[in-house]
Amino acid sequence: MSTQAVSKTIKKKMEGFEKNEGFEKRDREEIFSKAIRAGKRTYFFDVKATRKNDYYLTITESKKHYDEEGNYRFEKHKVFLYKEDFDKFIDGLQETVDFIKEKRMDEDAKEPQEAVSTKEYTNVEFEDLQE
Repeated sequence: MSTQAVSKTIKKKMEGFEKNEGFEKRDREEIFSKAIRAGKRTYFFDVKATRKNDYYLTITESKKHYDEEGNYRFEKHKVFLYKEDFDKFIDGLQETVDFIKEKRMDEDAKEPQEAVSTKEYTNVEFEDLQE
């Protein structure tokens, strides 16, 4: 096979791929997507397929940042999670969330509740509201 033929074959096989930060990837359609808005951040849970049609999950955190001139850009962080890691990831996440909830509940219980003086309020009767 000539060098030209090999080059042509490689180019044909590479169709649909693009160079992205040093990684080759094919444009893949999303199989499922869920966006969660949480304050200034948005989290995206996207299910995609590998070349062998195995599903994987990408979790993306997106946050809008403004510069001094008022222009904005989105800062994104991604985590790729493959099916063989789902159970370990879920277990670790659940353990971590449970720990935080338990510790925060302990801390909240220790914090003294601010007493509200009833002297600051007046007694309003229902009849006082009528014209």
